[in-house]
Amino acid sequence: MFKKLALTTLTALTLSGGAALAAVVEGEVTNYSFSFEGPFGAYDQNQLQRGLQVFTEVCSACHGLRYVPIRSLSDEGGPGISEDQVRAYIEQNFIEVWDEDLRDYRPATPNDNFPTIDSAGAPDLSLMAKARAGFSGPYGLGINQFLFGMGGPEYITSLLTGYNGNDEEVAGIYLYGNDVFPGGLLSMSPPLFDGLVEFNDGSPNDAESMAEDVAAFLMWTAEPQMMARKKMGFTAVLLLGLLAVLLYLTNKRLWAPIKRRAKQN
Repeated sequence: MFKKLALTTLTALTLSGGAALAAVVEGEVTNYSFSFEGPFGAYDQNQLQRGLQVFTEVCSACHGLRYVPIRSLSDEGGPGISEDQVRAYIEQNFIEVWDEDLRDYRPATPNDNFPTIDSAGAPDLSLMAKARAGFSGPYGLGINQFLFGMGGPEYITSLLTGYNGNDEEVAGIYLYGNDVFPGGLLSMSPPLFDGLVEFNDGSPNDAESMAEDVAAFLMWTAEPQMMARKKMGFTAVLLLGLLAVLLYLTNKRLWAPIKRRAKQN
């Protein structure tokens, strides 16, 4: 009886494990090359500015950035626009925020965060590039994450360019086929197409290039201090290396006379 119970339990675990594996199956994420990848990578300021434009003109109608202060657009390592340009950006885009004291909307200031968009039911994008891992590697392992990083920007770019036209209507809701999104269907229609946004610097504005630009911008919103962290880490490694050399030389200096006496005896 114990053997039968063990077999039944093993079968149930196997089936549930298979279901769990099937539930996490996602489409293949393309490994795009971003300037901020690697220990010495840095954000491309021009790309962040283009990504901000794509977000403003395309994404901001449905998605918010509730954790991102508007003033951070002028921070070092970010899009790098001036404080005057930040104010002009607010005015040109009629950005308003909810004021709890007034119980009403008011014009935003640089000290406010980007608005929260709840009406569309779309997810906030502040931390999306950190929340969605694009490279999981073999199930249960982190090989790809170790080699390529989490892959959040790659996931976003692949998702935005992964629409396949295999759309379906489910329970009265029209869903759009996507090769990357888990399950293959999502409610967001293709947001980008060639020529949708015009860049002042003449940068490519095909759908894939715009997807990369906005993915880089969303990576900055999720980790705006990445450059400072990398700089601090590099400095720490240099100092630790110098300390290791000094400790080695000190050890040799202190123990050399004792070792010589030991050999003489």
